[in-house]
Amino acid sequence: MTNYRADLHLHTNYSDGVLSPSRLIDLVRKHDISVISITDHDNVSGIDEALEYGSLNGIKVIPGVEISADIEEQEIHILGYFLDYKNPALTEFLKKSRQKRLERNAKIVYKLNELGSKINFEDILKKVGTGSSLGRPHIAMELHDEGFVKTYYEAFYKYIGDDKTAFVRKSNPDTKEVIDLISQCKGLSFIAHPGKLIRDDLLMKLIEQGIDGIELVHPSHDKESMSYFNKIISEKFLLSSGGSDFHGGIKNDSGSLGKFVISETEIINMKRRLFI
Repeated sequence: MTNYRADLHLHTNYSDGVLSPSRLIDLVRKHDISVISITDHDNVSGIDEALEYGSLNGIKVIPGVEISADIEEQEIHILGYFLDYKNPALTEFLKKSRQKRLERNAKIVYKLNELGSKINFEDILKKVGTGSSLGRPHIAMELHDEGFVKTYYEAFYKYIGDDKTAFVRKSNPDTKEVIDLISQCKGLSFIAHPGKLIRDDLLMKLIEQGIDGIELVHPSHDKESMSYFNKIISEKFLLSSGGSDFHGGIKNDSGSLGKFVISETEIINMKRRLFI
């Protein structure tokens, strides 16, 4: 396989995506993508299905995950690639992370009920399923279905976004703990969609903590951001990654598929770093 296109940031219904791993693979095939990574939030349950279905349909699947972490009281997301996703340390860590998600989102729903919404936490849990990672996007979709908000995004900027009326801060591990865990699982760690928030001092601290790379290609990155991070990648001998951050459904982000991709070169560089 040469000159292929890869999308290393995709979500399934095991977190806040809409499609199953198999249906997602059917979709990416239509966009001339031949290498993907399933990077569900705090969850690796969809990887087995993706690996099996991908091998039957000519799609290479790189085991991945997206983990929330804190650095200097700021939440960021860290992507893990090529990791041993069945490592007991990882599965136990993710199990605890999902439990924290449940506790946090139950509090968010309680606040929303006080504000007049009639959504029910147990009903949301039943829809999402016990094997998935419950997150704010599920609550936003429920608020939209109820008619409490007119759009999915209104739920965030009016109620459940950071510091809004129904917001509850999530208890996250430290970034160093997450970076070390991914390394322990023989994987590579990347800063997800750093945008304009993770720069200068914060970025240097993450590099000092041992981060392997930066997600350079992402729908939220403009030319200035890409130029800035590309310079850091070159100066600090980091790896680069990228993808569409596709979720599907009400997020209406299907236009990102096939547009935000990386090449064979980036994948080769990752493999070289792993096997040094």
